[in-house]
Amino acid sequence: MNKFLSFAALTAGLTLSVAASAQEQATTASSNGSYRPIPNSDIMFRKTIWRAIDLREKQNKPMFAEGKEISRVILDAVKRGELQAYKNDSLTSTFSSSEVASNMSFVEASAGLSDEEKAAGFSDSDLGGGDDGWGAPAKKGKGKTAAKAAPAAPPSYEYRPKDIYQMEMKEDMIFDKKRSRMYHDIKCITLLVPSTLGSNTSGIEKPIGTFKYSDLVRVFRANPDKAIWFNPQNDAQHKNLADAFELWLFNSYIVKVSNPNDARLDEIYGGQQQGILASQQAAADLIEYEYNLWSF
Repeated sequence: MNKFLSFAALTAGLTLSVAASAQEQATTASSNGSYRPIPNSDIMFRKTIWRAIDLREKQNKPMFAEGKEISRVILDAVKRGELQAYKNDSLTSTFSSSEVASNMSFVEASAGLSDEEKAAGFSDSDLGGGDDGWGAPAKKGKGKTAAKAAPAAPPSYEYRPKDIYQMEMKEDMIFDKKRSRMYHDIKCITLLVPSTLGSNTSGIEKPIGTFKYSDLVRVFRANPDKAIWFNPQNDAQHKNLADAFELWLFNSYIVKVSNPNDARLDEIYGGQQQGILASQQAAADLIEYEYNLWSF
């Protein structure tokens, strides 16, 4: 009888342990976007890192092939309602599809009047249609003076997928003590309107939306004919974008490492050039840390 009770207690304990572990992983995945979450009990070292990815770079062009751009795949999934966009990498507040559409659009600047037209006596009020452009009253309709037309709103256009060539990726670099190896645990990816784009009159990078990596993997797997990493050497060996991230088939550079002030490297070191040097140093420090773990 005692043996039976002991066995039952052991079985119940193992069941609760497995359930707790599964719950821990599920909670982690759903809250921070991790596709393969690592239990906290297995983590010996963790550092959160933000990386910039320029899709125009040679190593990144397979993700940016004509008609198969990763930006196109992501934004089309948002339009179809297959993918949720978030406002930032905290992944707590969401964008609606209309807000994402607004973020990926720009308004064409109004041409206004040229210097020659102003010298000829025209004014900005003439653009509204209050007169015929030469000082004469506007035409009358049905015995009443036609109302002055309101200035037409400048047209709005959507950025092309080729215009969205800047991304930012948030990841945790984790040393798993159970498997004795370092992992890149990607959390989310943000699409950005580049600051250098001519139509981006703000002159700064503008986020379109942030997407959980676990959601992106699901979308990539569900659309194998569109979510393609293009293999320029062999058309029979194109890969899914999910596999490309898993195999780290892209180039990036570090722009921020977790710190008390939540500051980017260029802010900490006082300039873009110093930030690039600090990025290279941060990458070297992480490699050295992993090497030291294996040395002792």
